[in-house]
Amino acid sequence: MKIIIVGTAFPYRGGLATYNERLAHEYAKQGHEVEIITFTLQYPAFLFPGKSQYSAEFAPEDLKITRMINSMNPLNWIKVGRNIKKKSPDMVIFCYWMAFIAPCFGTIARYAHSPKTKMVAMIHNMIPHEPTILDKLFPKYFVKAMDGFVAMAESVVADINHFDTENKPKVVSPHPIYDHYGDALTKKEAAIKLGLYEQNNYVLFFGFIRNYKGLDLLLEAFADKRLRKFPVKLIVAGEFYENPAPYMQQIIRLGLDDMVELRTKFIPDNEVRNYFSIADLVAQPYRTATQSGVSQIAYHFEKPMLVTNVGGLAEIIPDGKVGYVTEVDPKQIADSLVDFFANDRSGKMIENIKIEKQKFLWSRMTDAINGLFSTPNP
Repeated sequence: MKIIIVGTAFPYRGGLATYNERLAHEYAKQGHEVEIITFTLQYPAFLFPGKSQYSAEFAPEDLKITRMINSMNPLNWIKVGRNIKKKSPDMVIFCYWMAFIAPCFGTIARYAHSPKTKMVAMIHNMIPHEPTILDKLFPKYFVKAMDGFVAMAESVVADINHFDTENKPKVVSPHPIYDHYGDALTKKEAAIKLGLYEQNNYVLFFGFIRNYKGLDLLLEAFADKRLRKFPVKLIVAGEFYENPAPYMQQIIRLGLDDMVELRTKFIPDNEVRNYFSIADLVAQPYRTATQSGVSQIAYHFEKPMLVTNVGGLAEIIPDGKVGYVTEVDPKQIADSLVDFFANDRSGKMIENIKIEKQKFLWSRMTDAINGLFSTPNP
């Protein structure tokens, strides 16, 4: 097939760019002709909460990435749509994550449409973790332009159905493993690279920091005095997307200065394995969620996980088997952390992870996309 993926990609950074590039690599490996069409302007600066939208790494090898889309220019959207139509692809996959992009993607799809070409929506978030008025106004315009939808959690299908009045085809396929970060290091090697003590136990909180990700809940859990005997430290690795002051004040108030290691910057791809290699457990105490790329990095590096029972997280983390599923509650989070270290759960969970991770191959995602229009609608 000739496949075009529309969404963020190099030179932009972050999990969504990584996802689109890895999906393109999988289709190319299977012998399809693949192109990613990405942005010349992704966000206006005032809408981006981080320090930079751009990657400092090299462009991914063996991918055709064309910068063409201006997210703020409707005339550009028409031009891009017509350009895609001329290429006559079999499938255009729109990687959708927020309402701001709905008018842009919806217009491109309308002008790219032809009887030959299927318009597929890969939905990361239909309704975001922190909704705005845009999430009531814009998504239906995008949804109406699509022929079918791929979601990575059952909860996302319900969100799509809120806007889809035509009962278009939908399929659920879990977020595949992020397997491009290289092999794990030994704990000693990772400790040397990070300047940390190999002898400590480490819980990792990874990714950009916003209220919905529940770092404050994890800090509250770490104040539990039972954790001080192991010893265990919390590594916070990721960039603040909001004011860091409340978190700093909480660390001081709870007396956690010696238990929290702050690496609050954007973590480039070539450093990711350092953090996951040293971690004993990866914690995601989210208040809301759909699916998570962090879980899929943890699966790749075969690390037990702690997640909260929100969105699709519990769908992919069997409780007590590869990690813990708790309620959004610091006491329950602390109880699980204590159980993990006091009862040495790591070895058994890692063995289970090696089996469970086979469910999350990229070939399963491409099979789901390819079979979308022959799959009964959930």
